[in-house]
Amino acid sequence: MGQRARLLLLLCLVVLWVAGLAAAAWLLYASHVLSPTSFPGVPTSHTLLSTTDEEGNQDESLESKTLSAEDQVKDHSTGTRVVAGQIFLESGKSDSQSEDEESFHSQEEEKENSLEELNSLEMSNLLNKDLEEAEVQSPVLTAIGGTADGEPCHFPFLFMEKEYPECTADGREDGRLWCATTYDYKEDQKWGFCETEEQSNKRRQMQEAEDVYQTGMKILNESSKKAQKKEAYQYLLKAADMNHTKAMEKVSYALLFGDYLKQNIQSSKELFEKLTEEGSPKGQMALGFLYASGLGVNSSQAKALVYYTFGALGGNLIAHMILGYRYWVGIGVLPSCESALTHYRLVANHVASDISLTGGTVVQRIRLADEVENPGMASGMLEDDLIQYYQFLAEKGDVQAQVGLGQLHLHGGRGVEQNHQRAFEYFNQAANAGNSHAMAFLGKMYSEGSDVVPQSNETALQYFKKAADMNYELALKYFQKAAEQGWVDGQLQLGSMYYNGIGVKRDYKQALKYFNLASQGGHILAFYNLAQMHATGTGVMRSCHTAVELFKNVCERGRWSERLMTAYNSYKDGDSNSAVVQYLLLAEQGYEVAQSNAAFIFDQKEASIVEENETYPRALLHWNRAASQGYTVARIKLGDYHFYGFGTDVDYETAFIHYRLASEQQHSAQAMFNLGYMHEKGLGIKQDLHLAKRFYDMAAEASPDAQVPVFLALCKLRVIYSLQYVREINIREVFSHVDMDQLLGPEWDLYLMTIIALLLGTIIAYRQRQHQAIPRPAGLRPAVPQQEPPPEHQPPQ
Repeated sequence: MGQRARLLLLLCLVVLWVAGLAAAAWLLYASHVLSPTSFPGVPTSHTLLSTTDEEGNQDESLESKTLSAEDQVKDHSTGTRVVAGQIFLESGKSDSQSEDEESFHSQEEEKENSLEELNSLEMSNLLNKDLEEAEVQSPVLTAIGGTADGEPCHFPFLFMEKEYPECTADGREDGRLWCATTYDYKEDQKWGFCETEEQSNKRRQMQEAEDVYQTGMKILNESSKKAQKKEAYQYLLKAADMNHTKAMEKVSYALLFGDYLKQNIQSSKELFEKLTEEGSPKGQMALGFLYASGLGVNSSQAKALVYYTFGALGGNLIAHMILGYRYWVGIGVLPSCESALTHYRLVANHVASDISLTGGTVVQRIRLADEVENPGMASGMLEDDLIQYYQFLAEKGDVQAQVGLGQLHLHGGRGVEQNHQRAFEYFNQAANAGNSHAMAFLGKMYSEGSDVVPQSNETALQYFKKAADMNYELALKYFQKAAEQGWVDGQLQLGSMYYNGIGVKRDYKQALKYFNLASQGGHILAFYNLAQMHATGTGVMRSCHTAVELFKNVCERGRWSERLMTAYNSYKDGDSNSAVVQYLLLAEQGYEVAQSNAAFIFDQKEASIVEENETYPRALLHWNRAASQGYTVARIKLGDYHFYGFGTDVDYETAFIHYRLASEQQHSAQAMFNLGYMHEKGLGIKQDLHLAKRFYDMAAEASPDAQVPVFLALCKLRVIYSLQYVREINIREVFSHVDMDQLLGPEWDLYLMTIIALLLGTIIAYRQRQHQAIPRPAGLRPAVPQQEPPPEHQPPQ
């Protein structure tokens, strides 16, 4: 027993000694390797490599795309700023903030320097090791044929006294790529091809297709005439036949919409399928659209969702927008506000970064149903007298009017054609008056260059510096005056200054106030900033619902909104098929006006690309989507479709529900009148003439146009009410309950007989006077009947 105890004790000592060595090794390793990861801002080889991989790889999963989009949205609660087409300088911070940040950064720099000294050797070794592995893994190009078949190519190699770092076609008439396997080709004459003959032919074919594509795109971008654009698409057709991906994308969409090519949905579908096989996000999105709308294929929302998802994974913004709307409404998926927010925010970030401070391009939302009822109605364009008023103010030296007109002429829209010369003149006048906004626009014009303003980075930089060096206190003063006068850009800038604490104490409530004011004027960046605040809960209670609605508004101001006018022009030109396809794609993106216009075209049976028996069900679907976004006419149309059985079974109760929603939510006179009629007839609801009269009266109060039909309906209602009252009462029973002696007195019968006698006498006297008053014509006497003369001679008996 004593020997066994000694052995156990010795074993325990050995275990403790090993554990101590392991702990010491771990501490040594942690002090040299793991300690940098406990401090933010100190990169390691792993983080560097992972960052490089994420930036280089575009085909990420939906989750990684979502994270990258969220990284673009700064956390406003920690003092980061709204960056959406605006530039804010770091010098705008308060002195106390600057001092705190400088001391903090100095401490961080000291920590980083000390850590870098400890970690620099290890970092360099790890990076060198990674680079060596990358070099080892890079493929070695082997010569094919020639005088050195199978030998590795040598780069660089010397040929005709020139070094080539890669394969070349110099010296060959067939254009086939080759390389040398030694440094000096002239001395060793060892060479081989870099590609097979098949690969060479394919490469030359793709180069030829690229040249044809570039020729077509050059004509398409530089011309404005329809004939020249059709010529450009002939080049694109040729390039598409040579399997050029971008050309196939352009041609497939042109065939789908009928843009400068004859509309052919089946051919466009085949091209989309080919593009999808090659991994084109545009092709995937378009194929999803075909399955969603049932054009050229059997409708399948499941397949549409798959293709939309793949298109979004490839970075297609329209696919993201469609998915955002589907998750928002719940089309083919369970409704998810957070998923909708993710997709919409990603698209809104791109839209906000593309637009300038003008508030974005003007979206012409023309409703076909309203145009039919009110032909020649204004389509949201500025009237000439209003523009003349602004021109008058600009001539009088109004800086805000000068900047506004400059923006209008710079970008065009709202009935004003693009004119860079006029824009430059207005901006120059405002800049001479010291307006930093105009200086920034002048810098933008010089930076981009045009026919009027030559491109000059130096001049652009000077104007940008002038705009940036403006006194923030003076800017605050000007922006406050501008905001008080209702200038939208002034309200936006003032909100930004309050939000960032530039020239004024940071105040999120004031920022929210001015962003709301700017959004009422339609400024797209104001919508974007409000959406960011609601999404992150900065200065306001976080609301996913509000954030999605605001982001959706921003997304609908993207460059794809121009197709609304393209579709409208196609419809006005009589091409309903092209118009309805364009409206259907925009409807998938969530444009309410596109949904209602597509439904209107189907309702009028003007689209021949679908079967006649499908028109009403398709119209019903899009009326339903437009109604869910608050369009009153669509809600009434839903009631009509269920009332008459268009595209569905007759259902008075459902019709009554839709009419009631339109009446309560949008105060529609038409819906109130229909509710009155249904109460009058007892359709879908118990008959109630009193409620019918109430709804008729409400319709007359809601709209002056409803007063005449309401008057006729009330007259009819009174007649019906009287007949119904007479039908319901029992006259004999009524008289049996009437006591005439008590009502008219004990001698009421004598009174009644006297009244009857008087009435009879009056009638007799009246008729006698009528006979006496009949005039007789003069010279006429009553005829006397002639008697036969007595016979003189009578025959004998």
